[in-house]
Amino acid sequence: MEVYALVGKSGTGKSYQAMNLCRDKDIEAIIDDGLFIYGNGILAGKSAKRQGTVVGAIKTALFSEEDHKNQVVGKLNEVKPNRILIIGTSDKMVEKIRKRLLLPPISETIYIESITTDKERQVANKQRHELGKHVIPVPTFQLKKDFSGYFLDPLRIFKKIGTGRSFMEKSVVRPTYSYLGDFFIEESAIFDIINILAEEAEAVARVTKVITKPGSNGMHITILVIMELGYNLVEKSREFQRLVKGTVADMTAFNIQRVDVEVRGIRS
Repeated sequence: MEVYALVGKSGTGKSYQAMNLCRDKDIEAIIDDGLFIYGNGILAGKSAKRQGTVVGAIKTALFSEEDHKNQVVGKLNEVKPNRILIIGTSDKMVEKIRKRLLLPPISETIYIESITTDKERQVANKQRHELGKHVIPVPTFQLKKDFSGYFLDPLRIFKKIGTGRSFMEKSVVRPTYSYLGDFFIEESAIFDIINILAEEAEAVARVTKVITKPGSNGMHITILVIMELGYNLVEKSREFQRLVKGTVADMTAFNIQRVDVEVRGIRS
């Protein structure tokens, strides 16, 4: 296995540039902020960007916890990528990560200054320190479960290849420890969203109650409804279930793990 390192100060655009670098050097895997990323997916680890404090984020990025480290080492041994990129803020940091994950010596270290301009680093620094935005080099759909309730924005980077174009997707997140603080949704807001959807659903007469149960991987919503007479209740309940799940997920940034619709009566 060949090991590469990408080194640069916090907020200089390392994660943003990582996929371009991996494409140019034919690198299959990335170690970034506590995650083992292979291809377009997260195979193991947990994100430092989900930790509640800066100290917690640093410990996660360095794989300080044994269970976290062992999970990633196990998956690395299972997948055995030919080339892997470690992202860190210093030579000392990437070397510490390499040793923790039992990887071979680093064959090449790339410094962010060698692949970006001053202007690009200034833009990245503003995004990080003024707007609290962090980039994770995987598509948004891969992160939605792990980052339920966080602001997630897809970032599609188009590249010319021959006569056509292709894109690589990265994701922008705002972590818990950023100055923006925690993000939460009042249950009454969920109720209001579902009520508006019920008004547009032809078979739903009234929503009587909405129960939300947030969890670490997403939200479970139970909706008690009165339905109109003359419709296929099973079919219309499923349509309303799909409508609620998609709309609430889009409007709140929460991963909606499950939506249950309970029919409590029929209005003639």
